[in-house]
Amino acid sequence: MTRDLILTFNTGSSTIKLGFYALEAAAPRPLASGVIDFRDEPFEVRLTREGKTFSGPITADPGDLTAVLNQAFAWLAGHFNLSRLAVIGHRVVHGGDVFTGPARITDQVIAQIDALARLAPLHQPQSLALIRAMRGLYPDVPQTASFDTAFHATNPPLIRRFALPRALYDQGIKRYGFHGLSYRYIAGQLGDLATDAKVVAAHLGSGASLCAIRGGKSIDSSMGFSTLDGIPMATRSGALDPGVILHLMGEMGQSLKQVETMLYRESGLLGVSGFEADSRELMASTRPEAAEALDLFCLRIAGEVARLATSMGGIDALVFTAGIGEHQPGIRARVAARLAWLGAELDPDANEAGSRRISTAASRVQLLVIPTDEESIIAQEAVSEEAAT
Repeated sequence: MTRDLILTFNTGSSTIKLGFYALEAAAPRPLASGVIDFRDEPFEVRLTREGKTFSGPITADPGDLTAVLNQAFAWLAGHFNLSRLAVIGHRVVHGGDVFTGPARITDQVIAQIDALARLAPLHQPQSLALIRAMRGLYPDVPQTASFDTAFHATNPPLIRRFALPRALYDQGIKRYGFHGLSYRYIAGQLGDLATDAKVVAAHLGSGASLCAIRGGKSIDSSMGFSTLDGIPMATRSGALDPGVILHLMGEMGQSLKQVETMLYRESGLLGVSGFEADSRELMASTRPEAAEALDLFCLRIAGEVARLATSMGGIDALVFTAGIGEHQPGIRARVAARLAWLGAELDPDANEAGSRRISTAASRVQLLVIPTDEESIIAQEAVSEEAAT
C-alpha cells in the first residue's frame, strides 16, 4: 500500500484543527482541512474539501481523548483512506532551548516535551495528550513535532535576556517567543518586498502576538517567557507589572492557581470589557466598556509595533494576519490610525475589501493583509523531518 497522505494537528484549548495533504515531490499539496470542535454541543468533527463542508457528531466523552479520536477517525475514514497515512505532524507550542527545528517523535522527545510543560501549562499538556493518543491509534505511522518557539531561536541574546540575575538566564528564564509557525509562513510570503525589508507581523487572534522579521528571520517578538506576555488577548492579560502579581499573592492573599486562572482566562478583552472576549462582539456593542477594551487592545498593538521597529532600526511593512488580523478591518484601521506618525497611511477601500495591500501609494510603511497557514508549515516540516531520518 502506497503511503502518500500527510495529517497535521494544530491543537487549541477548545478545538483540534486538522489538515490533510498529499505527499508530492515538490511540496505537500493541500487536500482538506478539518476541525474537532468542543465549543458547542453536540460536539462534532467537520471537514472542508473542494469547497464543501461535511460534519459528523461526536458522542464520546470529550474528557476521553482516545475515544473522541476513535470516533472522529472512524468518520474521517469515509472521506480518506487512512491506511495511506505516511506521517502525522503536530504543532507543539514550547520547544525551549531543546528544539530549534522539527523533531521526529520518540519516547525521548515526548519526555523532553513533557519537561517543558511547566513553561506552557495552557497548551503543552493538550499537545502531549494528542500525540500519545495518536501513537496508540496509529502505532506504525511516524509522527513529528513542529515547535512555535523554534522560529525565534534566531533572536539575539540581548533580545532574549531579562534584567534578572544572570544565573536565571542559564536556567532557561528568558524570552522564547511564540506563534513561530505562523511567522515562518508569513516570512515565506514576502517575496514582493526587498530581501532585507524590516517587517513587523501581527498575528492577531484569540491568542495574539507580534514579531519583527528581517531577511526571513525573527529578530524580536512581543511574547517572551510565556504566552501571557505582550499585547492583551481575548482572555490573557499581556504584559503586566510583576508587582501586580506580588500584590495579588501577598497583600490580597490569592493562590497561585487563582492568579494563573485570572491571567490566562479572565483578563484581556474579557477582563477589560467585563462581558465579552470576542472582538467582533465588542465592535458591535455600544457599551463604553467594549470601546475601552478595543482601544486598549489597539493601543498596545501600535505600541508594540513601535518597539519592534526599534529592535530592527526601522520598519518597512506591517503585516496583519490570523483571525482578527485577516477579517476585521475595523481593528486594522484603529491600529493604522495610531501609527500615522510613523508614516502609515491606510487606504479605507482596500482595507474594507481585505486586499493584500491596504496602504496608500504614498504610505511610508506598507500595510499588508496576508492569511496565515500554520498547517502547511507543519506538513512541510513533517515531510522534511521524516525524510531526514
